[in-house]
This record gives sequence, structure tokens and C-alpha cells, in this order.
Amino acid sequence: MPQQTTNLPTSYQLEPFFELQPDLLCIAGYDGYFRRINPAVSKVLGYTEEELYSRPIMSFVYEDDLPLTLATREQVTKNKPLYNYENRYVTKSGELVWLSWTSLPVDSEQLVFAIAKDITHKKKLETERNELLSSLTRANKDLKQLTYTTSHDLRAPVNNLLSVFNLLDTSTISDEDTLAFIAILKSSAENLKNTLNTYVDVLAEKEGLLEEAEQVDLAESLAEVQNSIGSLIKSSKTTFHVDFSELASIRFNRVYMESVFLNLITNSIKYARPDLYPVIYIRSQVLNGNHQLTFSDNGLGFDMDKVRGRLFGFHQRFHHHIDSKGIGLYLVYNHITSFGGTIAVDSRVNEGATFKMGFKS
Repeated sequence: MPQQTTNLPTSYQLEPFFELQPDLLCIAGYDGYFRRINPAVSKVLGYTEEELYSRPIMSFVYEDDLPLTLATREQVTKNKPLYNYENRYVTKSGELVWLSWTSLPVDSEQLVFAIAKDITHKKKLETERNELLSSLTRANKDLKQLTYTTSHDLRAPVNNLLSVFNLLDTSTISDEDTLAFIAILKSSAENLKNTLNTYVDVLAEKEGLLEEAEQVDLAESLAEVQNSIGSLIKSSKTTFHVDFSELASIRFNRVYMESVFLNLITNSIKYARPDLYPVIYIRSQVLNGNHQLTFSDNGLGFDMDKVRGRLFGFHQRFHHHIDSKGIGLYLVYNHITSFGGTIAVDSRVNEGATFKMGFKS
């Protein structure tokens, strides 16, 4: 196909493009002054065209960015194109704007043709994101330190409790119920000691838990938790319906998995409906190639319209309970997502809650 041409005058073709362009277009001389600018330059910087033409371009650049900008300009005047260079300019009102420049020198004319995009909004979003990440990093570090300190400091009283059991002469006790009760207490104390030791050892690892993914046997992890809180499960008359037949194990972290089960189960018991014994359903399955673990109960549930966006927040409480600390679901969420997993909740008031957790296969 022959190349199309136009007979329109050059000025008619280029002037509207130059004048209406929302990006900043300019032609600058090697002497450091603007030779031609479009209206967007005045609009963004707040100066009149006369003011912009009468002052060196560098006088508009933010002071902290001057050294690097001068070095970059020197390269452009040596006939080296510049792409995506970002610096800050000071507007007439004193505000800072971020501009991203692409500059092409024409050495024979001692001119630079440049286009700049106003990326101030993008930079503000980046700053807010970085501040949020820093805040979350600090909170996560503090939480890990708190967990380490708590786990470490609790080992002493637990060891003392176990020493009492070791000193206790059960041969002098004939009542079977008392012996069974003592055995349960001792077993619970030993499990607590093992859990605390595991937390301390894991948190002390230099690389942390993120590199400790393993194949976690779901039935074994659940049994470990059920054993550790056996008395609570028994006294609350909690019933379990468990199906791991489709997916027996997932690639995760054993300590985290036990923490997930522990927090979800204790929450189900803690926030059970007063007219119903707790019933918990746990099922693992493979859906569209993705590994999923579903945990449901018949408890008080949540008003999702009210709690959405806050459900997994730190120190968020949604029920008036004396033992509510607002940390359990925060831990569950962070355990799951720290390994690239996902978690979603479906719930209604007095109809229980369903947690759907997705794991990388």
C-alpha cells in the first residue's frame, strides 16, 4: 500500500499537538535556558512563560536534586540521549513536583528536545506504600520479638510445674479419676513445654521461618493440637468432622499449621453459640489444581458488612468475651500469607464462619 501523505501546512499539523499535549514539552538550548515550551509547563510549575524563559532552567530544580541534575545535563550536552530521568522541580507556590524526563539532544543545533511526565501522584503513592511497608515490618519484628520473649520466659514456670509432677508420688493416690486428671495435666504441661521450645528454636534461626517450608501432614498437626487442648475440647463437648482423604499433606510450615489449627479451634470454642455445642468441620481438597483447606464451625459468626477489612487486623475484637485479645485471626492470616497462601471468610451472624485457605502446591 502506498504511503499516505498530507498537504496540510506544517504549522497546522504540529501546533495543536504541541499546544494541547498534557505532558510537558520543551526545547532548551545548551546554554541552559528554555527556547520553547508548551502550556503544560506553565500549568504544572505555576510560572508565566515570561518567567520560565527569563531564568536558567536549573533555578527551578529542587536544591537536593541539583548536583545529579547538573551531571546529567552535562551528559546530554555531550550528545547523549536521556531516558526516564526523574527529578524534582519547585513550583511558584513552593510545592515540589516530580517529573520524569526523556531528552534528545541535537548537537548540530545546540538544542535539547525534551518531554516530561508529571509523576508526583505516583511518587506520593510509592512513599505511602513504603511507609506502610516499613510500619508493617516494624510491627512484624515487634510481634516476633514478643513471641520469642513470651515463649522463652514461659518455659521456666512450665519446667517448675513439670518438676512438681515428677515429685508427686502417685502411688499413694488410689482414686482413678484423680490419677487420670493428674495425667492430663502432666501431658498438657509437657506439650506446652515442647511447643515453647519449638517456638524459641524456630525464632532463633537466622533465616527465620520463611525458608522452612515442608510437607505437613494435616492429620498429625491436627492431632497434636487436639491433644494439647484435649481438656478444653472435652469440657466444651466439641465435635469434629474431619476429611483429609483427598489431600493428606500440604507444603507449608508445621509450626505455623499447628498455630492455625490452634487459633481457629479455640476461637470456635470460645465463640460458640450458647444454645449449641461447638461443631467443627475441617476438609482438605484440590480445586482446579490448587490446594485448599476449609475450616467451618456453627458458632456466633460475624456480620461481614461490619467487619470486612478488619477481620484479620491486629487487636481487632468482634465479640465481647473476657479472653478476647484480637490476635488469633491476625496470626492465622500472617501465617498463611507469609508462604504465599490466601484466606477468605464467609460468615453470618449466628450461622457460624467458614475459612477457606489456599496454599501453593
